[in-house]
Amino acid sequence: MRVHVRSGDSLWYYSQLFMLPVNLLVDSNRNINPTALQIGQEVQIPGFNVSEYTIKQGDTLWKLATARNLSVDVLLLLNQHVNPNALSIGTKLSLPTRIITPLMDRKRSYGYQTLLNDLDKIQNAYPFIRMDVIGESVLGQPIYELKIGNGQKKVHINASFHANEWITTPILMALLNSYLLSLTNAKPLRGLATMPFYNETELSIVPMVNPDGVDLVLSGPPTEVREQVLEMNQGSDEFSGWKANIRGVDLNKQYPANWEIEQGRNPDIPSPRDFPGKQPLTEPEANALAELVRESNFDRVLAFHTQGEEFYWGYEGLEPPESAVIAEEFARVSGYRSVQNIDSYAGFKDWFIQDYRKPGFTMELGKGVNPLPLSQYEDIYEEMLGVFLASLYM
Repeated sequence: MRVHVRSGDSLWYYSQLFMLPVNLLVDSNRNINPTALQIGQEVQIPGFNVSEYTIKQGDTLWKLATARNLSVDVLLLLNQHVNPNALSIGTKLSLPTRIITPLMDRKRSYGYQTLLNDLDKIQNAYPFIRMDVIGESVLGQPIYELKIGNGQKKVHINASFHANEWITTPILMALLNSYLLSLTNAKPLRGLATMPFYNETELSIVPMVNPDGVDLVLSGPPTEVREQVLEMNQGSDEFSGWKANIRGVDLNKQYPANWEIEQGRNPDIPSPRDFPGKQPLTEPEANALAELVRESNFDRVLAFHTQGEEFYWGYEGLEPPESAVIAEEFARVSGYRSVQNIDSYAGFKDWFIQDYRKPGFTMELGKGVNPLPLSQYEDIYEEMLGVFLASLYM
């Protein structure tokens, strides 16, 4: 929501008027000097929508404001052209509504276009979020990173490395949405106030690492690569078992952490799953994540996968002691089985632990056969909400 500054207005005053933390207002308006607002300057107010209202018989600004639990001055701020003492029937007003429910439809197939639509909604409603393109997929689709918070600790979470594990993206987006609602409504999550997390932690989210693969599983191959993809899939137009990117490379076997072991025991040609490529980091999606890590100095990373109701957190004994402490808390809040070591290499968390000696986690959400049914959505969300919060407070 956008308002125009009047004489005497300040971000502090807006924080009182809209019952919002002042730092969310500052972070929503990085292009202006927060201590020297100019009359007529446009200011973004997070956590509110605006709708048009037509004055009816008996309406007053006081009645309209009271019905929305707002000050009359909020309506005056949004309707500076209106004389409050001479409201006329038929006059159009802008009325704000505090956002108190999720912006996205959680239980549905979640392809790349759905993600783009939700990113647009979220950035408009919560402009303190920073959104950047960190790279592109094979087919040129931008891969987005969202950043939330200003703290010294840096936490990264990603989803949909694997195409048929696309349910991880709406789960991660729903967790983000719950966090944003908590911040703008001063509403605790699991009994925890979240503004301290915002002040102490910078959260990085890449909600869909493999957009081409996700769309392939959900919608079939695009015309320009249809022949190649069908050939890799042995002529079948059933793609529910597809994990790779659109070139048939498994993105979570692309990292230089004993990559040669995975090369030696997996397919040596492009395939729906498990082909690690001809060498590490050949694929733009995997490389985009690697570059992001190199530039960001993350303190820990989590990769959301499916399935197994367990998570992996060790690699070759290189993980730091704090990994075990975090793993114990993740297991407690999720009920998932904590597994330190498995016979797997070349993964994103493997490489992160190896190169940075910091905690990395592969979270295997839900249980069953991929792609997991949407009937598991609510259970997985509740299990991962504890992990999401613990990743911020640990």
